[in-house]
This record gives sequence, C-alpha cells and structure tokens, in this order.
Amino acid sequence: MPSTIIELTDLFFSSLAEVGKFHSVEAADLPEAYRALLAHHDHMTVTVEAWHNSLVDVRVLGEHRDGNLYARKIVLALQRDHHLVQFGIMRVDLSGLPEVVRLEIESQALPLGRILIRHHLMREVELLGLWQVTPGPELRSQLHLEDAADVYGRTARISVAGKPAVELLEIVKA
Repeated sequence: MPSTIIELTDLFFSSLAEVGKFHSVEAADLPEAYRALLAHHDHMTVTVEAWHNSLVDVRVLGEHRDGNLYARKIVLALQRDHHLVQFGIMRVDLSGLPEVVRLEIESQALPLGRILIRHHLMREVELLGLWQVTPGPELRSQLHLEDAADVYGRTARISVAGKPAVELLEIVKA
C-alpha cells in the first residue's frame, strides 16, 4: 500500500479497513464514469462540478494540525440537492502559501481547489495512483453507500510554485 494512503488515513483512523480495501488499477480498467472523474491532472472540485453540473460545498468531518501541516477529512455535496459525491482527506503544507490562502483553507468554507484557483496560484496537480475501493464502514456511512459495491478513487499531489504543497486521497461516487 502506498505511503500516501497510509499517512493520510492514519491521521483520522486507527485502521485503513475503516475506510476500505484499496486495490491499484490502471485508467483503462476504470468504468467510464470513474475514468472521467479520476484519471486526469486537474482539480477534483472542477471535475466533480462539471460532471454533476452543480457547484459543490465542502463539509469538514475532522481536522488535524501538526505545525504548518494542516489536514482534514471532508465530503463534497452538490449545492443543488446536497447529494454527497466525494469523500477525501487532504494534507497541506501551509508554510509556502500566502496568508490569505492559509486563512481561507483554515476557515473550512470552500473546497481547496476553488481556493487555489481563485487566488491564481501557480499550481500543478499530479495524479499518483488510481484505486478500486471496497468501502469500509466509514466510507459507506459518509457517502451514504447503500450496498457494498466498489467505488473508485485516486491519490494526487498538488505543487504550488513548483513545491509540493498538498497530498490528497479522493474517493468519488459516479
């Protein structure tokens, strides 16, 4: 299991199994909807909003701080009907970000991608891995998954001004 998944989930869970079982997959192996949602080098906020034709709101389920490292677990919900479409964990190094961006991230009012885009920060999203996820109890609960059907996710890194700044685990419902 890649260290990114373990490091991020360990911030909020005693066991990875609470989130689910992760199996690495290639983009070609993803169902079409999940390939469109996950197999790219763009912000998930933009991609999810375009896919569902609705802006999203962020709901912060928990946060963790360690010096300049700020992490949170979240869900994204569509503004039009509050349907939950993404579960995620992000960890950001706040030290290299402008103060106004730091404050907006810490306010928990907007999705991270929208904040970075709005402030025109030089950023690059790097797709690290694609995952087939058999949901554990936390993921089933947070995304209101009725059955045990697998969902899919990705790990990614965002660099700001050429410096790695954000690590992400993003799991979506198509």
